[in-house]
Amino acid sequence: MRTGLISAGQCLSVVLFLLADVALASGIAPFVGEYAGYASVERDGQTERRNMSVEIQEQKKGFSIKWETMIHTAEGNTRKKSYNISFRSSQREGIYASAMKTNVFGHEVPLDPLAGEPYVWARIRGDTLTVHSLHIDESGGYEIQRYDRTLVPEGLKLDFASVRDGEKKKAVSTLLQRQ
Repeated sequence: MRTGLISAGQCLSVVLFLLADVALASGIAPFVGEYAGYASVERDGQTERRNMSVEIQEQKKGFSIKWETMIHTAEGNTRKKSYNISFRSSQREGIYASAMKTNVFGHEVPLDPLAGEPYVWARIRGDTLTVHSLHIDESGGYEIQRYDRTLVPEGLKLDFASVRDGEKKKAVSTLLQRQ
């Protein structure tokens, strides 16, 4: 016979579920928006201008980050790199798993770095949203990229760093204005 009452365990589960949603919303909410800027990057003795933009959106089960870099070379060529990655809460507070593909059970999961795909995750610590990307090459070497996006009054301060097999490969810092 049902009485319409819920158990203490069920009540606790509902409260924890609601608190997780509140924690996610308050964690990503200050970063939500569109930002744009540029950076000058030294590469092989040449200076390249890079136009950069990022859009951070809150989603029902997490958030997404879409970023684009337009690279203008000294020779007058341009090339564009675009990324759009969704992130979902993990079991660890402030750490988010990428949701880049759907597994056989219909769950969104990260890619497999041992299959040559990047393993991507994010974290929010204070006023900085960091995205890490790990790539494992054919020989078992690695490259890890880190994108720190820190809230500042003008928008986001972007600090990018790339390390290959323990050796610093590239670093870029710039300010992205809130649009």
